[in-house]
Amino acid sequence: MPSPPAPLANPWRGVFSALCAVLVGIGLARFSYTPLIPALISQGWFAPGQAAYLGAANLAGYLAGALLGRWLASRVPPSLILPGMMALAALSFAACAAPWPFFWFFAWRVVSGLAGGVLMTLAAPAVLPQVASTRRGLAAGLIFTGVGLGIAASGTLIPLLLQGGLGTAWLSLGALCLALTLAAWGGWPDAPLPPRPAGETPPPPATGFALKALYVEYGLNAVGLVPHMVFLVDFIARGLDRGLAVGAGYWVLFGLGALAGPVASGMAADRIGVARTLRLAYLIQIPAAALPALTSAPLALGLSSVIIGALVPGVVSLVLGRVQGLLPNDPAGQQKAWSIATVAFAVGQALAAYGLSYLFDRSGNYALLFFLGSAAIFAALGLDLVAGWLSNARGNQARPP
Repeated sequence: MPSPPAPLANPWRGVFSALCAVLVGIGLARFSYTPLIPALISQGWFAPGQAAYLGAANLAGYLAGALLGRWLASRVPPSLILPGMMALAALSFAACAAPWPFFWFFAWRVVSGLAGGVLMTLAAPAVLPQVASTRRGLAAGLIFTGVGLGIAASGTLIPLLLQGGLGTAWLSLGALCLALTLAAWGGWPDAPLPPRPAGETPPPPATGFALKALYVEYGLNAVGLVPHMVFLVDFIARGLDRGLAVGAGYWVLFGLGALAGPVASGMAADRIGVARTLRLAYLIQIPAAALPALTSAPLALGLSSVIIGALVPGVVSLVLGRVQGLLPNDPAGQQKAWSIATVAFAVGQALAAYGLSYLFDRSGNYALLFFLGSAAIFAALGLDLVAGWLSNARGNQARPP
């Protein structure tokens, strides 16, 4: 059995490395593609339907990375696998710097998603055990701000980079990922994560049911986020005919929301509890996800961008906190549950991305996509309410009279 990870001299150095990993694997490898879509279409690299499918390819790769992550972590030290995946994400940008055929781009977008899935699954668990328990909430919030940093950076930089052409934009993003890979170097534990112990004790029935419901809710929430994550900039730039610069501006708002989301969610969870905050997050997202289908007013679009942007990483941190709350004093169970939750999120994203891309390719109807996203989050809220009631009932039945 591998030895436990050697302590880092400075745990916050590890937090910084994990932030860089999330920034590369999710903030850039996934979200920087969204503001590139209008340029890929307008410059003739791909048709609108093809560009949407390329966005979906990244999410399919993310599913593969989420499934592969724990297997890799038990065999390869984080100090090798995490910088390796960051470098692979950088390479995927460089490979897309010329108008190669669709299947070449599709393969490399899958690779970028795979790298992001591994990084999302492993980066935070690799370093959070090194942080004092009283500071782990703050550390986790800082790590997940990497999502917002990547979105804000891509929305700000890409319109400038596109002045030099699409090839320059792809290469520059790859160089940024490589620089972040080097910045994160040396901040990872050296030993592989310990494997899951044999003969794990299953959680109590009420907890087990709540966990299963949480996995489905997380997957449904992922479905609800896809219209904004994939189509928002293209909807504003081409669907509303307001141009790439305006679309990218809303993407910056999305990123600014994502910067604030984990911290705001954490503060709310400290005040009213994780479970109530997660339920409130679902409730807030339902109208915000539907707003672009209801009105094209700039204020409404900005509000929708900020709220959904904030809750992309905000819900991630809340679900991680919910997992920890359902399985207290069980680190192995928490790691297993977080891996399953990450896979559920990836499945929801991948299915929604391909399904919505197909609908858009056939109909060209942006409003339908945002309505479906809102409906998926409504279903997540309904399931959460039912699961909470049933879990309470089962818990009461299990108590002796």
